[in-house]
Amino acid sequence: MFLPSSILRKLPAAGLIIASLGLAGCSQEKAEVKDIIRPVKVVEIAKAHDTRTLSYSGSVRARTESTLGFRVNGKITERLVDIGQHVAPGDVLARIDPSDYDLSVKSAQAALDASERQVETVELARKRAEQLFAKNFAPKSQLEQATLTFDQAVATRDSARSTLAQARNQVGYTDLKADRDGIVTAVNADVGQVVGSGTPVITVAVDGEKEVLIAVPEMEIAQFKPGKDVKAGFWSDAALALDGKVREVAGSADPQSRTFAVRVSLPNDPRVLLGMTANIEASAANEKQLVSIPLSALAEKDSQSIVWTVDRGADTVHARPVKVAEFAADGVRVAEGLKPGDIVVAAGTQFMTEDLKVKLAGGVTQQSASAEGEDASKLR
Repeated sequence: MFLPSSILRKLPAAGLIIASLGLAGCSQEKAEVKDIIRPVKVVEIAKAHDTRTLSYSGSVRARTESTLGFRVNGKITERLVDIGQHVAPGDVLARIDPSDYDLSVKSAQAALDASERQVETVELARKRAEQLFAKNFAPKSQLEQATLTFDQAVATRDSARSTLAQARNQVGYTDLKADRDGIVTAVNADVGQVVGSGTPVITVAVDGEKEVLIAVPEMEIAQFKPGKDVKAGFWSDAALALDGKVREVAGSADPQSRTFAVRVSLPNDPRVLLGMTANIEASAANEKQLVSIPLSALAEKDSQSIVWTVDRGADTVHARPVKVAEFAADGVRVAEGLKPGDIVVAAGTQFMTEDLKVKLAGGVTQQSASAEGEDASKLR
């Protein structure tokens, strides 16, 4: 189709106008993109605490437990107490068959009676020898012999008395008696069992001071010294809290668990019962400072772990390399790269670019620095 020359002359100008309009539209779009302000959720790194809290669970037990056994051999004929029963000094806990020991008493008594008759007989002979020697009717050697015989008879009588007393003691030992107030916590032998002297039969937890036994790993045992003040809480009663004190620290680790036994003494409180589960909390100085951040705040750039920090003055974000110490259930522990006062983007790091304008959504949540191994604060 033929077009007039006037129209042809107008075509380049129209093209220029369209191109100009296109360029103007692109510039306006770029300006709009550049001016985007993205709302972000952030956390602020707070100043690290000087101390951290160590927490270990253990069970309440008596400070003193007596494992009682018979002092003589025999067959158990009676058990008079059960686990959980309170006993007092002198209470009979168990008995063994005393028949053989009764016979020993009778034999020792007969031997004593015979030795006493012997003493009486030789005493008369000694007195007779003294009278004859005084009248020069007998030599001195005869008197000396009578005196020696008398002394031997007295020694034999004294030995018989000791044997009788020992036999009577053994009869008494056939009754296993409590020597202090306490609660029976274990029965190790029962009726019909033949036990030797010293065999554990009954265990009694002595009344009085109670303690909590906890197991502390070797990396934290240096934080526990005898006399250290701790706090004790109890699972059975959240309102019950007592001040405790470390009484004893094991000198060597358990060969299997590689933990150290630590005994914490408790004040006398009737609400604390044997066997209750207790939680011991102790403060420890922070040595290695770690900063805990949410896992969503961690990003990666050029195979380097980074976080996006917010510049307070310009309201822009900037990538900062960090060194990750460990991953935990509640976040990430950062060893290097962050300091108190830094504001870190907590979510949406995949949308961040260098110098991107941002707006803090919902204010700033503080995220505390923590010592290694301590639970970090969670986002509100």
